[in-house]
Amino acid sequence: MAKTHGGLRERLARYREIDISVTGRKSGKESTRPVWFVLEGNTLYLLPVQGSDTEWFKNVQKNPRIKVSARGEEGEFRSMVITDPKAVTTVVEKFREKHGAADVKKYYSNFDVAVEVNVG
Repeated sequence: MAKTHGGLRERLARYREIDISVTGRKSGKESTRPVWFVLEGNTLYLLPVQGSDTEWFKNVQKNPRIKVSARGEEGEFRSMVITDPKAVTTVVEKFREKHGAADVKKYYSNFDVAVEVNVG
C-alpha cells in the first residue's frame, strides 16, 4: 500500500473528522463517508457508529483496503479489524478522550468492533 506523506499526517493531527473510502462488498463500487477518528503515533483508530452493523465496517471486513482523506491530502492503506473486547474498549476510551464522552454516547450505539489503520 502507498506510504503516507507528511501532509496527510499533519492534517490528521489537526482535525476531528476525515473522509474514508471503502469498496462495497456487493457492488464493488467505492463509497466515501465522513468519520471521526483518533490518531496515536502512526495508528489511526476508527470506531463504526453502529459497531459491526455499520455498512462501511462490513465492507472493510470483506476488502480491507481503505482510502483516508483529510482536507485534500490522502493515502491508501490496509485496515485491520479489531474484535477483541478489551482492545475495542481501549479504542472507545480514546474516542471519549478526543471527542467527549457525551458526544460518543450520543452518536455511537454499539461498541463491539473497531478498525485500526497503520498510516506510518
